Amino acid sequence: MTVQTALLQGTTLLEEAGIAVPRLTAEVLLAHALHRERVYLFAHPEHELAEVEWLHFGRYLHERLQGKPTQYITKRQEFYGREFRVTPDVLIPRPETEHVVEIAIKKQARRVVDVGTGSGALAVTLQLETGAEVWATDISPGAAAVAAGNGRALGAQVDIVVCDLTEAVAPRSMDLIVSNPPYVPLSQREGLQREVRDFEPHVALFGGATGFELYDRIVADAPRVLRPGGWLVMELGFGCADHVAALLSQWDSVSVEPDLAGIPRVIAARVPALPSTELQFQG
Repeated sequence: MTVQTALLQGTTLLEEAGIAVPRLTAEVLLAHALHRERVYLFAHPEHELAEVEWLHFGRYLHERLQGKPTQYITKRQEFYGREFRVTPDVLIPRPETEHVVEIAIKKQARRVVDVGTGSGALAVTLQLETGAEVWATDISPGAAAVAAGNGRALGAQVDIVVCDLTEAVAPRSMDLIVSNPPYVPLSQREGLQREVRDFEPHVALFGGATGFELYDRIVADAPRVLRPGGWLVMELGFGCADHVAALLSQWDSVSVEPDLAGIPRVIAARVPALPSTELQFQG
């Protein structure tokens, strides 16, 4: 069995099963089985697969045909030009989330906390790109372990705390809060792709009955956590922009940025000058 033949057979199996981008998926899985980069496949189509390589490729194809995301098979996902390790304990980082990084970098914060860090994609990237002091929280010990491993592997100095949202963050200790919170309404569970519904962690997907629960809690506690003039930058789920903007109606410099498809993707706002106690009283 040569690389060329393996790719043809793998692509056909995936295509017949309705798997998206079957050729690319076959290439990624075969390269993983060979412990090579994809470019090797193009340069060596005549490479004869060893028995163990063929067995691994067959197992990876079977897993993908059962709906397991490619990233959980290879345990890798690129984000902002870096390779992150991903496991079923964490949400697979999406390219859209890179918009959060781009907006956050502009805030020039010295102390940052990434709320619900998952794989650590936001926290690690911001630390490496800005040199800021970065903290990260996650309610899942498994996710925190993955984020810590990514920080070590990529040389980022990130302090990770297992807690619920910002409950363990000291008052007025941060210049910037970033978050890509769970925002899928529970009512939409059955409508999700099986790769998402059956394999990605539900604690990182679902934001309560409406999808707004985590936004509500993060915004409510942000004035306690942020220093005067501090910023909150969050990814927006589809249909969340109006609700989150309303939550931030008394904040300063509120802006909503679209992604490349024109969908509202990131909201940013500066904490009001009023003390948090006064904000609570006004609310």
